Amino acid sequence: MRENIFGIHVRVCLIMQATGVPASHSLGGRRPASGYERLRPPAMTRVQKMPVLFIGHGSPMNAIEDNAFTQVLEKLSATLPAPRAVCVVSAHWVTRGSQVLTAERPRTIHDFYGFPKSLYAVQYPAPGAPEEAKRLALEHHLLSDHQWGLDHGAWSVLRHIYPKANVPVFQLSLDHQRTFAEHIALGRELQELRERGVLILGSGNLVHNLHRINWEMADSAFPWAQEFDAKVKEAITQRDLESMGEPDRWGSTLLAEAHPTLEHYAPILYCLGSTDEQDIVTYPYEGIEFGTISMRMVLFQPQLSPQS
Repeated sequence: MRENIFGIHVRVCLIMQATGVPASHSLGGRRPASGYERLRPPAMTRVQKMPVLFIGHGSPMNAIEDNAFTQVLEKLSATLPAPRAVCVVSAHWVTRGSQVLTAERPRTIHDFYGFPKSLYAVQYPAPGAPEEAKRLALEHHLLSDHQWGLDHGAWSVLRHIYPKANVPVFQLSLDHQRTFAEHIALGRELQELRERGVLILGSGNLVHNLHRINWEMADSAFPWAQEFDAKVKEAITQRDLESMGEPDRWGSTLLAEAHPTLEHYAPILYCLGSTDEQDIVTYPYEGIEFGTISMRMVLFQPQLSPQS
């Protein structure tokens, strides 16, 4: 087996989960409730089903740059329905065992080196969503964590989508011990979280090989990078979870070139696990930078019912 950057065997795969919040209640009338009515379940407030979004986040510099990629992120804020919270699965939080960030005020983590001082000065003071995070951990037997914060896989894109930092955010870590099949299966169990107003955001890159970056190929790609990106796009469009869960079926050499380590591939598995056949798939942005970094975004939107 190949090994990841943490010195751990990288048969890594992940799943996506998110939480929900209790529905608000109403008696629905002025007269005192009868004994029967007092026994009835409270009425539920209708919550719009949230989309699922995967973002190829690329360089941390995108947090402070104005370019075609960040302009698409800014436009998403007008496209997406307002969520009650965002659950981020980022390539930059890999742990032993799945962990959920329960902090009330997550810190901004500058988990990169060698960038301009202006980037380290950026803060993203979004509130956490501790109740939803704790519920996720409790209901699915995950670990709670209050020391992590928002890494750049989260805040570098969220500051363009929600620049006011007024939407609660929490993160779910990548458990390197889980198999692809286990994570995708768990993702299916968590589709209900979208019904509770939680936007699920996967942040990684569908092709990510820093060792092969070519700075002279700013807007072009190596053939193997184009091939892997195209195969992943086709599998997503066809909802081919089997292939997405076994990317080495496209060739072990191709996978090794596209992902020397798999943490940037894994978040898309969370996204796919939390969607279904009724979701409409679009690609708001696509392109490969510096030969080896796929910037592809994938948006899974629920079909509107006649009552919507």
